[in-house]
Amino acid sequence: QVQLVVSGGRLVQSGGPLRLSCAASGFTLGYYGICWFRQAPGKEREGVLCISGNNDGRTYSLNSVKGRFTISTDDAKNTMYLQMNSLKPDDTAVYYCAVDVMGRGHGSNWHHPSNFDAWGQGTQVTVSS
Repeated sequence: QVQLVVSGGRLVQSGGPLRLSCAASGFTLGYYGICWFRQAPGKEREGVLCISGNNDGRTYSLNSVKGRFTISTDDAKNTMYLQMNSLKPDDTAVYYCAVDVMGRGHGSNWHHPSNFDAWGQGTQVTVSS
């Protein structure tokens, strides 16, 4: 059974760091495209950081997080991480991890949420000013 469990969200002060974790079970994370998404109240879900699973080396980064957030994986733990530094109030959102298990992410829009079929439950990140 494919499962993603997200943890790490909490209230944090502006400028502070936070790391989110997404533990995978039922499949091997490293074989697939992975992505962190977020959704703020009243806004559409948007990709934050993604790594393509097509062995093409492609990555996606939301412009507003470049230089502040990084995505990584630990193959031994079958877990992906989102390290967030220099957090801003605009980063406040529910954060989700997602995996393209079916391999649907191709072309220029490979990181669109509709291509990801395994989702974590989401975790709230609130950045206070």
